[in-house]
Amino acid sequence: MIERKSAAKQDETCVLIGVSTGMQSDEQLKEYLDELAFLAETAGARPVITFTQKLQRPDPKTFMGSGKIQQIADYIKEHEIDLAIFDDELSPSQQRNIERVLKCKVLDRTLLILDIFAARAQTAHAKTQVELAQYQYLLPRLSGLWTHLEKQRGGIGMKGPGEKEIETDRRIVRDKISLLKDRLKLIDRQMATQRKNRGELVRLALVGYTNVGKSTLMNLLAKSEVFAENKLFATLDTTVRKVVIHDLPFLLSDTVGFIRKLPTNLVESFKSTLDEVREADILLHVVDISHPAFEEHINVVNQTLKDIKALDKPVILVFNKIDAYKHVERDETDLVTPIIRENYTLEELRKSYMAKFNTPTIFISAVNKDNIDELKETVYLEAKRIHMDRYPHQTLWDTKL
Repeated sequence: MIERKSAAKQDETCVLIGVSTGMQSDEQLKEYLDELAFLAETAGARPVITFTQKLQRPDPKTFMGSGKIQQIADYIKEHEIDLAIFDDELSPSQQRNIERVLKCKVLDRTLLILDIFAARAQTAHAKTQVELAQYQYLLPRLSGLWTHLEKQRGGIGMKGPGEKEIETDRRIVRDKISLLKDRLKLIDRQMATQRKNRGELVRLALVGYTNVGKSTLMNLLAKSEVFAENKLFATLDTTVRKVVIHDLPFLLSDTVGFIRKLPTNLVESFKSTLDEVREADILLHVVDISHPAFEEHINVVNQTLKDIKALDKPVILVFNKIDAYKHVERDETDLVTPIIRENYTLEELRKSYMAKFNTPTIFISAVNKDNIDELKETVYLEAKRIHMDRYPHQTLWDTKL
């Protein structure tokens, strides 16, 4: 149980709840809950305290043990907490059972992310994508939202005694899902046409964990005004800009950030947005090297790229925020203290990642503009290679801009 302090005044207070099943260390669990706290703050809630429990497997009824749930309930009642947020997705029955015990609003990680996406969506396209994911999440949970399950009154011209109201609500939601899917299919076709009309310029896509600085880097390379903020999921809609380095024009797109346990419904709903990644010639995988779990972030992004069948593309690994990276000196004569990631210099990290991924690797600070020229030169060489393969008889200065 960890008390959390916050200077910011928020409308709602919340408790954060996580379970360790032995698959992760205490340090990893803390990192996961720190990320959950960031998600909560992004959504507009103020985390007050964190509760954790080690279990072999989550309880099928209340996710946590009965004693721990009661401890959380007592704290919520005593401190008048508004909501409880779980770091894992809850089943509909678990969510209902927990709400009965805690007597407050209960959110799981999926619903919290959906709420952030809904608040961040600006265009009709993004709003439609988020709305579809919300309805898909809501459908199996409808029975917990109504207690008035009396049958509707029958009447003239109505067959039988009528449907249960919950069935009517389910049908309405299913119809809404079908309508939104049809609307997204139309948008997908329109966006596919837009991508086709951009011609055969080399296309690069910025990918990475959320809040690693992709939009800041986009603004730097494209000299654009893409919205950038130190919050999760600042970018939902894909932004595409034309960039020219030396004599070579190419298209650069900024995409939605990935995150651990990204809801499946969101991945499906954002298909047209992720098509920018699937159809890119080169991926600029941006990593926040100052984050203690950046290796796991790399794995999460790679797994998401694998899920959307985009892992086989050429990748430039861009380690950002070197200005915030902390190097801890180690005593070479100390043979007891283990060598940890913070002990490595940037040069040592550069060599290790070059060997591990066998891909161009650049270390930059987008905010301080450190090593940006090196990044531009690497991007230019990779884009030029693809351009020359595509147009073997065309010189770069003949390219139509």
